[in-house]
Amino acid sequence: MKQFTYIITDPVGIHARPAGLLSKAAKELDSTVTITKSDGRSALTTKLMALMALGIKQGETVTVTVEGGSEDANAAKLEQFFKDNL
Repeated sequence: MKQFTYIITDPVGIHARPAGLLSKAAKELDSTVTITKSDGRSALTTKLMALMALGIKQGETVTVTVEGGSEDANAAKLEQFFKDNL
């Protein structure tokens, strides 16, 4: 299991467009990826509606957990995705 934390910088948080991109990127990986808010609520990143239901806003810190498959490589890919898109 690999984890990293990230502070959301997108002005509107994880809304429809970036949530869709994140879900699509996660589906391409051979790992299970979960995103957890600081309040403890979490969702699988492949579940678009559950991801959007978290209501993650700008400035919130999230923890991304990558389990199974190529954890190191997938965590690095996702961390770069967050820096580029969120």
